[in-house]
Amino acid sequence: MALFSIEIADEDVTRVLTAIASNYSRPDQVENPAFDEELEEDANNPRMIDNPETVYQFTNRIVRQFLQEHVAAHEAKVAKQAAIDALNTSVEINDPQV
Repeated sequence: MALFSIEIADEDVTRVLTAIASNYSRPDQVENPAFDEELEEDANNPRMIDNPETVYQFTNRIVRQFLQEHVAAHEAKVAKQAAIDALNTSVEINDPQV
């Protein structure tokens, strides 16, 4: 499998990660899947927890999703054009009165 990588200057890493997290609405906290509605919400049963997906993991996922979406869009565009190009759109229509 090929490896595709990018290099970001050390002083810009936080800026890049923060921008992507903000632009793609990464929440700092998410609903606690273990929250028990029958118990009182407290430190042992919090409704919200810190997002277990780190900003780095989130950014990596978003970049992979971006690439996948662009490949799919491109291939759909190419396939659509190939289908259009392959169509036989000529139709013979005669006037029976002539």
